[in-house]
Amino acid sequence: MEQKRILVVDDEQDLCDILLYNLRAAGYQAEAAYSADEAWATIVNCKSSNSKCFDLLLLDVMMPGLSGFELARRLKGDETTAATPIIFLTAKDTEEDMLHGFGLGADDYVKKPFSVREVMARVKAVLSRSESIPTDIPKTLQYEGLAIDLSHKSVTLDGEAVALTKTEFELLTLLLSHRGKVFSRQEILDSVWPQDVIVTDRTVDVNVTRMRKKIGRYGQMIVSRQGFGYVFEL
Repeated sequence: MEQKRILVVDDEQDLCDILLYNLRAAGYQAEAAYSADEAWATIVNCKSSNSKCFDLLLLDVMMPGLSGFELARRLKGDETTAATPIIFLTAKDTEEDMLHGFGLGADDYVKKPFSVREVMARVKAVLSRSESIPTDIPKTLQYEGLAIDLSHKSVTLDGEAVALTKTEFELLTLLLSHRGKVFSRQEILDSVWPQDVIVTDRTVDVNVTRMRKKIGRYGQMIVSRQGFGYVFEL
């Protein structure tokens, strides 16, 4: 099996060295860039030489020069790199920062300080999810005035942005992309939450309730089937 290529982008060299060591020990082909500007130059060079670019970026936010958020915006705005998964590793830990990161298209958001073990688990989960996504999946899912932009991980309601958490976004995507199909709580847990995270059925209910409130009139279309699970019902 071909090694997955991962780029670690952080201005803390010691942190990069630790991540590189563990990623390589796990069988990944990993390299580092010590600024977002350096990372962008590396990616541009990769594209111009038609060589294989990266399968995943581990990206800090606060760096001299170009910020991690701005680099993510550039990557998601370029059709050749828009599908590249991004995990933010950052000390910017407010809910607003996290929502901004997911709004830019991040696949995960890990707050510093973190354990290397946690990062490795999230890397595995994100790469696994990216491999399982069909290449012919539409870039936008839409039902009437409710639209999901899969490339930029954003949701709009009648053209207005809806601020969903990563979990709420993935819940909505799962249900809207399989309208009429009933998903058990266990199926939802397996599809949305990382395998190494222990959560209960009640966690699903809480996240569905919050997400329903955020999507206005379409919330009533996410129906609970007693004893079975949830369905986006037409």
